[in-house]
Amino acid sequence: MTLEALRQTIREEPGVLLYFLGEHCNVCHALRPKFKELFDTQFPLIKQIYLDAHENPEISAHFQVFSVPTMIVFLDGREFAREGRAVSLHKLSEQISRPYAIMTESD
Repeated sequence: MTLEALRQTIREEPGVLLYFLGEHCNVCHALRPKFKELFDTQFPLIKQIYLDAHENPEISAHFQVFSVPTMIVFLDGREFAREGRAVSLHKLSEQISRPYAIMTESD
């Protein structure tokens, strides 16, 4: 994925999770399925994108990702939440729940 394609996805999707990981990062690989389950079940309209930070240096630099794992949530094209290595899934879920509910309300 190119930086421009990713930026376009962030603009067009109601929500995007960027999950930056590293091939040799045990924490990254342990957290990834937990994030996938959380977003699949509670936030299904948020598009999940998993990127190896080392294989995507231009994208990592653009989003100022200097360590892995780093998770960035965009809502309506704007960065809403950013978490690093010591992330709490519960805290992140609470942060996103209300704006997600408002964002997905039907008229």
